[in-house]
Amino acid sequence: MSLGWTPIAEEAERAARLRHPDRHGMPKPAHRRILTIANQKGGVGKTTSTVNVAAALALHGLRVLVIDLDPQGNASTALGVEHRTGTPSVYEALIGEIGLVEAAAVSTASDNLLCVPATIDLAGAEIELVSMVARESRLRQALNDDALDELNVDYVLIDCPPSLGLLTVNALVAAQEVLIPIQCEYYALEGLGQLLSNIDLVRSHLNTALHVSTILLTMYDGRTKLADQVTSEVRQHFGNTVLRTVIPRSVKVSEAPGYSQTVLAYDPGSRGAMSYVDAAREIAEYGSHMDEQTDGA
Repeated sequence: MSLGWTPIAEEAERAARLRHPDRHGMPKPAHRRILTIANQKGGVGKTTSTVNVAAALALHGLRVLVIDLDPQGNASTALGVEHRTGTPSVYEALIGEIGLVEAAAVSTASDNLLCVPATIDLAGAEIELVSMVARESRLRQALNDDALDELNVDYVLIDCPPSLGLLTVNALVAAQEVLIPIQCEYYALEGLGQLLSNIDLVRSHLNTALHVSTILLTMYDGRTKLADQVTSEVRQHFGNTVLRTVIPRSVKVSEAPGYSQTVLAYDPGSRGAMSYVDAAREIAEYGSHMDEQTDGA
């Protein structure tokens, strides 16, 4: 007797897709996408979302470049990329000492995944950038079409520090899209107004193409009424910008960086890993239809 399509069967199917990504490729974007992952509030799953979405896209056939713009270098760690002092890094690319191609390293997560690491040198970059010509556009200059064509990437994901300083402004100037992770907890929307104001300022003065294309709800705990309230409030406020997929609060997701891995490598069958694959697929499907959406706007 068939039990039909149960939640357990659905989860088993998702796990099978994750274990055989080559059979379930994600569509290429209509054109190369550059997304800045930003939220000045710490602890919202920003770096975690950057590396796991990047790994999911890469494992499913897309070429992805992660720019680690956080001096802590957590994205570099999770992607298994060397970031000791002296390593070619985003710092040298920002000040113009080396090109982006020289700084990009292949991640241990996938041959399709590249990372420009952050070293501790980046900690002083905000001060150094202040006196530089076109200080807000240094990253955009580094992310030029020639360099990205040579790296042959479909997606560029920029992981920002938890602040609204000059590094984050550089990330916003360099991108066309912003992905904002929002945790399903109390005070989730606190500070978001300031981030949105900064995005508006950058759009008005430095980058007219910039827009918030994606909001990802993270750290969802289905046992609490609060998580549902926050989810409902964010969906009501931001509409279709919010991905259908919600990332659950997960021990596996938290543990993975300690092993210099994404959760997709650390525990590919976990709910956290499968949720990040689902989120990446939504992002990829949106990207493959971007020209149609723009034409219809």
